[in-house]
Amino acid sequence: MLLSTMAEKELIQMEEGVRYGLLADTEMLFDPKSGRIYGFELRRRGGWLQGGRKTGEAEYIPWEEIVLIGDDRILFRRTKPLHEGMFD
Repeated sequence: MLLSTMAEKELIQMEEGVRYGLLADTEMLFDPKSGRIYGFELRRRGGWLQGGRKTGEAEYIPWEEIVLIGDDRILFRRTKPLHEGMFD
């Protein structure tokens, strides 16, 4: 499956049913040498007081936590905090 095909799929955390938006709103984390995908970086959006800007600690959806890629949704178990240099 092409990444461009996955881009318009909605991200849903299974346990709590939380919607994280579309995959197109994330940044893919990968190793440019091997092509291995680590996951997808996302940030929680702030409320109206923050003007809808991205705020909070960065987190990512590890590739291993993706359970199902369906016709219009991607279901995953959990996110993890994103730390600088963790993929070096």
